[in-house]
Amino acid sequence: MEKYREIEKSIIKKFRKPIWSKFVKAVKDYQLIQEGDKIAVCISGGKDSMLLAKCMQELYRHGQFKFDVEFIVMDPGYTSEHRQLIMENAEMLSIPIHIFETNIFDSVFNVKDGSPCYLCARMRRGHLYSYAKSLGCNKIALGHHFNDVIETILLNILYGGEVKTMMPKLHSQHFEGLELIRPLYLVREEDIIHWKEYNDLTFLNCACRFTLETDVDREGKSKRKKVKELIENLQKENSYVEKSIFRSVENINLNSIIGYVDEGKKGHFLDHYEEK
Repeated sequence: MEKYREIEKSIIKKFRKPIWSKFVKAVKDYQLIQEGDKIAVCISGGKDSMLLAKCMQELYRHGQFKFDVEFIVMDPGYTSEHRQLIMENAEMLSIPIHIFETNIFDSVFNVKDGSPCYLCARMRRGHLYSYAKSLGCNKIALGHHFNDVIETILLNILYGGEVKTMMPKLHSQHFEGLELIRPLYLVREEDIIHWKEYNDLTFLNCACRFTLETDVDREGKSKRKKVKELIENLQKENSYVEKSIFRSVENINLNSIIGYVDEGKKGHFLDHYEEK
């Protein structure tokens, strides 16, 4: 059996409960895919996006409804070694990728004011939306997983002073008719790592030119790393911590909050206090 067939089989068989079932649950529960969709699966070269691509392939082949899928890789200025690794992995995994080039790394590398990471992320998202739209897609799929979600919740609380999460799907504010979806929303990172190691796969970890050429850890990354470590330590004391963090944004009690934002407008509990 060819290696990509063995990898596909592992998703459906060995990792059915921790990966495949949770992938399908997210697609159904959050209504991420509808009949007739054309979805651009965005591949960075890391473990998450490569797993997402294989899950989307499997759903495309054996799903209950028809949709189209394109697998796109944006090259923001990778080294030749990194680009080659992505191409080799895509070929080995039997993923038919479209590669398009940008100069994002050159544009943000020497940025002194503001956050280069934030600017890079915004530019990458914009290029992905534009290319997806040129292919006739109405959705783009990203490989964010369960741990990205709960880390984002705590990042917003601890550093942003707001209760906000990474949503399973979003309408684009700048590209009309395009929607972002996150089908790995319920899949834990530890299970993705287990899948990678079980199949003896090697993916890109971080291809950022900045982190390759300096020893400095960017502020955004260090904050997320601290939050990740915080959750790991709390998990040792309470095995339900991760689930509780996730559920906290599903069970917000509107009668027990001081203020809120709805469609960009701020509200306060005193606004309706005397009416109750």
